[in-house]
Amino acid sequence: MVKVGIVGGTGYTGVELLRLLVKHPEVTLTAVTSRADAGVLVSEMFPNLRGHLDLPFKAPDLALLSSCDVVFFATPNGVAMKMVPALLAAGVKVIDLAADFRIKDVALWSEWYGMPHACPELIDEAVYGLPEINRDAIRKARLIANPGCYPTATTLGFLPLIEAGLADADHLIADVKSGVSGAGRKAHVAQLLCEVSESMKAYAVPGHRHQPEISQTLSDQAGKPVGLTFVPHLTPMVRGIHATLYTTVIDRSVDLQALYEQRYAGEHFVDILPAGAHPETRSVKGSNVCRIAIHRPQNSDVVVVLSVIDNLVKGAAGQAIHNMNIMLGLDEAEGIDHVALLP
Repeated sequence: MVKVGIVGGTGYTGVELLRLLVKHPEVTLTAVTSRADAGVLVSEMFPNLRGHLDLPFKAPDLALLSSCDVVFFATPNGVAMKMVPALLAAGVKVIDLAADFRIKDVALWSEWYGMPHACPELIDEAVYGLPEINRDAIRKARLIANPGCYPTATTLGFLPLIEAGLADADHLIADVKSGVSGAGRKAHVAQLLCEVSESMKAYAVPGHRHQPEISQTLSDQAGKPVGLTFVPHLTPMVRGIHATLYTTVIDRSVDLQALYEQRYAGEHFVDILPAGAHPETRSVKGSNVCRIAIHRPQNSDVVVVLSVIDNLVKGAAGQAIHNMNIMLGLDEAEGIDHVALLP
C-alpha cells in the first residue's frame, strides 16, 4: 500500500483529495495536516468522511510527512516550496496542487505571486502535471506541479489545434466561467450566497495568475510565444468550469472533429462529444473527465471550442491522483474513475 500524506486538509481541494483517496484501493492515508485544527477528527469537520477515515488533523511535522511515500500539498501558494526540499531529500514524492512550481520563469512567478521563491533550484525539475502532455515525464518525476483548474480546461481545449499548427496562435481568446468553490474555502463577503446568487461577473480582466501558466504551456506546444486573452468569470454554482475558446483556423479543409477525436483517442479522461454538441458542467460534476465539443459557426474560419471540467476534480484533486497513479506505475484510472453526479 502507498502511504499518503496531505498537507492542508481543510480546504475544498483537501477534502476532495480525501473523498477520492479513502476509496483508492492502493492507498493508506497516513497523515492529514492542519495547524489550526490539529487534534480535531477529520470526520468531525467533514461528516461525509465519517466511517471512512478515523485520522485527526495533525500539525505539518516534517518527521511525520517524511514517513509517507507521497505527499500532496493542498495549501495556499507559497507553502509547499518551503517544505519540498526536505521531503525530496527524505525520498518522498511530492504533488503540489498550488502554483509554487508551475511557472518556469522564477522572476515571472514572483511578479504574479508577490513573493520570492524559496527553492528556485527545483523549478526546472518540477514536472507540469498535465498527463495528456507530460505522461512520460510524470512517470519519472519526484515533484509534480499540478495544473490550475482554468489552465486545465483551457489547455485541453486549445491543445489539438496548437499542436497541429492550425490555430492563429497570436490571437487566442479564452472566455472561462467558474463555480465559487474555485475561490477556496474561506470567509469572504464576495463569496457569500447572497452576493453570488443570481448574478455573474467577470474579474481579473487586466491579468489573472493563471494567464502566464496557460501561455507557458501553449507556447511550449506551439514552439513559439502565443498571444492569449484570458477572461475569467464567477458564476453562481458550487462546482464546474466552462471554457469557451476562440481562435481562427489557418486551414479550413481540416476535419477538426476527427483531429480532436484522434488526439484524445487514448485518453481515459478526455471525452470528445459528437459534432454539434454543447457540453454542460453538470455532466462532469464529481468526475475527473474533461468534455469537449468543437464548432465552426457559419462554416467560417473561426473555431469555437467548448471545454468543461469539475474544477475540484479534473481541475485539482482528481488530476493530482491521476499524476500519483502514473508516478507509481498504477492503473491511471485507479480511484478516480467515477461517474458524474446527476442531477
